[in-house]
Amino acid sequence: MAVSKNARTTVATHKFLCSCGGEIVMKKTMEKGRLKNIAECNKCKRTERRPSDFK
Repeated sequence: MAVSKNARTTVATHKFLCSCGGEIVMKKTMEKGRLKNIAECNKCKRTERRPSDFK
């Protein structure tokens, strides 16, 4: 018997890592009156649009 989507309680989170070994964190910034999401490495301070761009 299948379990409904709402009944699933475990949430899988994915940690993104930079090539330098630092962890990638998503940050929100206001730029020109708009909210922008930016992925930034904690160690080398490199910024990209999304975490998958660090490859």
